Amino acid sequence: MRVYVTGATGFVGTAVVRELLGAGHTVTGLARSDVAAAALTAAGAGVHRGALDAPGSLRDGAAAADGVIHLAYHHDFSEHAAFEGAARLDLRAVEALGAALEGTGKPFVVTSGTLMLASLAPGRTGTEEDLPQPGADGPRMASENAARALAERGVRASVVRLAPSVHGVDDRRGFVPHLIGIAREKGVSAYVGDGSNRWPAVHRLDAARLFRLALESAPAGATLHGAAEEAVPFRAIAAAIGNGLGLPVTGIAPEEATAHFGFLGALVPLDNPTSSALTRQRLGWGPAHPALVPDLAAGHYFAGGTSRS
Repeated sequence: MRVYVTGATGFVGTAVVRELLGAGHTVTGLARSDVAAAALTAAGAGVHRGALDAPGSLRDGAAAADGVIHLAYHHDFSEHAAFEGAARLDLRAVEALGAALEGTGKPFVVTSGTLMLASLAPGRTGTEEDLPQPGADGPRMASENAARALAERGVRASVVRLAPSVHGVDDRRGFVPHLIGIAREKGVSAYVGDGSNRWPAVHRLDAARLFRLALESAPAGATLHGAAEEAVPFRAIAAAIGNGLGLPVTGIAPEEATAHFGFLGALVPLDNPTSSALTRQRLGWGPAHPALVPDLAAGHYFAGGTSRS
């Protein structure tokens, strides 16, 4: 299959490209810079020049492919306005890519996140059947709804929700490096309250396999969960970061969360237990790589002074 991948040179995207090529697919990645183009060429993938904010380039790339995986996202956690702007840009990208695929029956895999389940399924473990209401405008929700609408317009569209802590070697811009950077800056690895709130986690290589399986066989309209671990207590994540940095680990009051974590202060306290039972049943997917805390204990996250840049 000729597969067009946006975000193909990112942390998850590079693993997805390798997974697809290893399975015999032909891959073309979106590249907005010479550096990205060179990385794709070195990986054995083709290059399609364009950008996330250039809908024409997105449509052209999708139209020339047998299937599309949309991973690109502007991960800017610096302020609320930037976060909202990234969500709007993602929606426009989903619409542009989907427009090129209407009526073709081709697969289109759209990336989302499990953190929305904190509002969709408060107080319980969220499942693949928990869906945003029509018209919902929360982060990623509008993009999810746009993808599912395409399933009714001749596109085999599916949504993969990734855990907030997609982890592994070379992670530089995800939630975990941000938390490590904050701990370095503050001199303490913190959690909010008693730290019993839970986050799911998935190794990026397990996530990459899930994207390939979704491309190859997910039914139209399916929602899939990239959550190898359903519920890691945030206190355990903070402790692993503290151990890796040689820093004390402590709880802070909820009213201190924003001052300590910045914009992430609204996300760190969320309770986000996430089931992937239906995903495993549908696609035969399951984790084969290290869990989050053992991955942190391996030490690669703390080599070279991880920062929030």
